[in-house]
Order: sequence, then C-alpha cells, then structure tokens
Amino acid sequence: MTRPRHVIVIGAGAGGLAAAMDLTSAGVDVTLVERAEDVGGKMRLVRVNETGINAGPTVFTMRWVFDALFEQSNASFDSELALTPADRLARHAWLDGSQLDLWADIDQSADAIAAFSNSENAKGYVQFCQDSQAIFETLKSTFINAPKPGPFDLGLRVGLHRIHKLWQTRPFDTYWSRLAAYFSDPRLQQLFGRYSTYVGSSPFLTPATLMLIAHVEQDGVWLVDGGMHAVACAMRDVAERNGAVLRLGADVAKILVKDRAVTGIELTTGERIAADAVVFNGDSAALAQGLLGADTTRAVTGAAPEKRSLSALTWCAHAKVSGFDLDYHTVFFSDAYRDEFERIFKQRRVPETPTIYICAQDRGPAPHADDRDRLLILINAPADGDRGFSEQDQSDALWQKTRAHLAQYGLTVEADAPNKLTGPNGFNALFPGTGGALYGRANHGPFATFARPGARTSIKGIYLAGGSTHPGAGVPMATLSGRLAAQAVLSGR
Repeated sequence: MTRPRHVIVIGAGAGGLAAAMDLTSAGVDVTLVERAEDVGGKMRLVRVNETGINAGPTVFTMRWVFDALFEQSNASFDSELALTPADRLARHAWLDGSQLDLWADIDQSADAIAAFSNSENAKGYVQFCQDSQAIFETLKSTFINAPKPGPFDLGLRVGLHRIHKLWQTRPFDTYWSRLAAYFSDPRLQQLFGRYSTYVGSSPFLTPATLMLIAHVEQDGVWLVDGGMHAVACAMRDVAERNGAVLRLGADVAKILVKDRAVTGIELTTGERIAADAVVFNGDSAALAQGLLGADTTRAVTGAAPEKRSLSALTWCAHAKVSGFDLDYHTVFFSDAYRDEFERIFKQRRVPETPTIYICAQDRGPAPHADDRDRLLILINAPADGDRGFSEQDQSDALWQKTRAHLAQYGLTVEADAPNKLTGPNGFNALFPGTGGALYGRANHGPFATFARPGARTSIKGIYLAGGSTHPGAGVPMATLSGRLAAQAVLSGR
C-alpha cells in the first residue's frame, strides 16, 4: 500500500509529539492539531502568580526511549535538554514520624532500609530489585517496545524455551500479596506498593508484574531543567524543524470517514483538513463515545467507567513551607492504605486520609534562594468527573483538609487557597471521555493490560497513540505508543 502523503496528528501530548517526530523524519507531511494553547497534554505548565509550575508527570525515566526517538529525527536529546541524574529517588514519611529516603544506588537504599527497619527487609529489597529487573528484561522487547500482543502472541515472542521467564512475571499474583515475600514491614509494603499508582491502579488489584516499575526507577531517574513540560517543548521543536505544521488552539469536532476509511478532520470552526491518515493521541474512550463523530464509535471498543484508572486532585501552589524538609519528590503515606483504595475504586469517594505526593520543583541540585516553593500537591481520586463529581464545589474544604493532613507530618504550607486546583471534573474537561482518568483503564487483573487497544483500529487510516493505548500509561510508554502508531502508519496497514 502507498505510504500516506499527509497525516494529521490530533493531540500534542507525548504520544502525538513522538508520532509527529517519526513521521516527519520519514518524509511525511504532518499537521499536528492541538486544542490547547500549548503542547504537552498532561505534561502541562500551570501559572500561579506568573510562576510556571509543572502540573503533570514529574518523574523522568526510561531515557533510552527518548535517546532513540531524537536520534531517529537527526537530533540529540542531550543537545535539546539539560538533565541531571537524581541521586535520591524520593523521600517518604509516615504519621508515626518515621522517614525513609530511597536512592539511585541499590546498596545505599539497602543500607537505609536496614537502618529504617532491619537487615532482613534490606535483603528483601535487594531481591525485589533483582526480580523486578528480570521481569523488565523479559518484557522490554516482547511487550513494552513492541506492537500490541495478545497473551498467546506474548508467549511466542518470549519463546517456548524461555516460557518459565514469562511465568516468573507473576501475572496471576496480586502485587500486594507478592510484596509480602520481600518485606515484612508494612511501611515498606506501602512504599513499594505505590508503584501501581504510576499506572493509575490499586496495588491490591494489579498483577505482580508491575514490580518492573521499580526497576525502571533503579535504571535511572533524571531531573529535567524546566520540568517535564520542557521535554514536550523539545519534542515540538524537533518535529517543527523537520517540517511538522503545528496548529494550537484548534479544536477537532470530528474525524471524517467515508466508506470506512478516514478522509480528514473537521474543526469546531467548520474548517476541514484532508488527510490520508489520522493519529488520534487522546483517550481512546473519546472515540468509542462518539466525541469525534458518530463514524468513529466503531473504531475501538470502549471500557466501562468502572474500569477507569485513578484520577487525582492536584494543587499548583507557590507557597512558603516549613517544619518538614521536602525533597524534590516527597510522599506522605496514609495510615489507612487499603481503605484509601477501597474508597476510590469501590465507594467512588475521595479518601478520608489520603496518601499525599508533593513535587517541590525548586528542591533540585541547584541552590534555591526564593522563600517560596513551586509545589504540585496530589492526592488520588475516583475518575467520576463526568458523573456528578465537581471538585470546585468543595475546593476550599478540600484544600484546608489537605493542609491539615500535611500538618500531622509536621509540614506547614502557607499559600493563598485554593491556588490552582484541578480534579476529576477539570481533567475530564482537559481530556474528554475520560471522566478524569489519567492513565486510561486500570491495570486490574492478569489480562487488563491486553485490553488496551493497539495502534490500529477497525477504521482504515485511523491510528491510536497515548497513555490509554498499548503499551500503557506514563510519559515513556505514551512516547512509545506514538512511535508504534507512526510505524503502523508507515507500514500502510
């Protein structure tokens, strides 16, 4: 089949930007359409009193994904961005006053765990790291960096002679139950169970396969000058240098289909743009719900709202803090961890005593002279932003309650309330069709990850990218999804 001459990419998040980069580097004419006034998608920048605060993903990992992407576009990732390896991965705190820092160096973390808990848990941590690395290595080329497989296809890719390696990814064990094999200390089970929330899921319902996320962090975490939004800007710059046409503030009303094949798009202004193919870098649920026209509903199978991943309540604040020494990444753990996820996924309620994450964006390697910190404060919430939940109706109460909860750990946050609050309702407005879910569908159960759609759809010329598609949520995974979509477009199938 003839290679497309003109491709429209809808959505300038990580997946859309990556697809645009690969397609332009292959000589395809690309128009990148984004309804917001800036690129980045979830890697967005929010201004509080003229101060820019990164309001989306904050952890940069899997650098190899971006090195390969930029090299394909005849660019250098190092030349486009300034990155500093993080020595400390994160600081963790509990209501009993205990604290634990995890480090990039495994031995240093093991020593810290021994001092925090005991030597047996330190040994368990070393084994946990080894096993998480083995899972990652089994799945890196066969699943993560490859077109969407089914369970049988994955077995063939791993190889019958290595099928025991696939079994060792433990898809039929829950993540939480598996953690007990490594850690007797419930605080450590909380800490490492939190990795499931990186893909918007509960550690009590996800498969133990998600241990691989621990290895992703151990393999390297970087602090990006300018934050994650700067990564999106660098991707935009390379795509534009290679010829991509970027149209910001352009809202797509529908994807045009004729005779079960895509013909282009129509903007809300009525303007039509013809195309040979369209890469949709939004949540696939928007297509299934007909938000881009009735003709797209059959392109992909939608998921029930109960299958959605976590949403969040996030505050962007330029605030004075005292009483607790924040690191760049700090996690304040709930003392009712199981209840937290029960409330979100079963009762569809914001937790009474949530775990709170803070990204203090001025606590990097450079000295911080200001008396205020740029903060992103996040608690997990149900993705019910299209079913009656409105965070704005209770914004003041939520802010005061969160500040009071942080005060129990010794942290005082002095900022004008409520600053810039975004919750399920706001995220649903930013990312239609999601209800505010930030990671597509939840990875609950051994086969949930196979339920994510791949790049190809049932409509000729419509392709998918983004965190709701294979290989999954998170900036590196969404970036890989964009590359897989570009490959599918270029293959002409």
